Amino acid sequence: MTMTHFDVPLELKFVADTDVFEGYASVFNVTDNANDMIVKGAFQKSLAAHRDTGRLPPLLWQHDAKQPIGAWRQMYEDEHGLYVEGQLFTSDIPRAKEAYRLLRENVVTGLSIGYKARESHRDAKTGTRVLSEIDLLEVSLVTFPANEMARVSAMKSALDSGHLPAPKEFEAFLRDAGFSRKQAKTVMALGYKSLQPRDAEERGDDALAAIQELARKLYALSQM
Repeated sequence: MTMTHFDVPLELKFVADTDVFEGYASVFNVTDNANDMIVKGAFQKSLAAHRDTGRLPPLLWQHDAKQPIGAWRQMYEDEHGLYVEGQLFTSDIPRAKEAYRLLRENVVTGLSIGYKARESHRDAKTGTRVLSEIDLLEVSLVTFPANEMARVSAMKSALDSGHLPAPKEFEAFLRDAGFSRKQAKTVMALGYKSLQPRDAEERGDDALAAIQELARKLYALSQM
């Protein structure tokens, strides 16, 4: 049984001005690019086994077992997903110091779990492999999260709550939705906070099509 990876965009924040951060290493009920979905309870047995040993899975850089960059201090399931709190050893490990800066600058944008599937089934309607029990081996900071649907889910949650995501997160969402880099940059430059479907009708510049498509996508997203 080989190790598999499941990636999500970062949903984390640093604790004050320290090297401690918290967020989610996995989000439940989200289908990744490999058509896999993790459901609530999948981590429970593995986390219990780790607690029995007194050790949590390692905090790695880019899934490289030779590059641990800190330690996970907390790890548990809640209704949203797998919550984690980690500490980067910035004073002792040069790579951890680099990772800290890259996180702060939003260059590193993902968490990824390494795991082995223990129990799963295939959804008859969607063909999605539903993972109900997995053996969690490690959790890594990664440059490119592969789970586009997780980012869409995050955008939907932000819009539903009446908030707009950070500009870099929103621009990444546009790229995932199919916009070119130039189109995404144009939309951001025109002021994404104030975009409404009528804005597209009033503009005569070359970004008209991009903004119209954006309005359609945002409307469709809000109806999901």
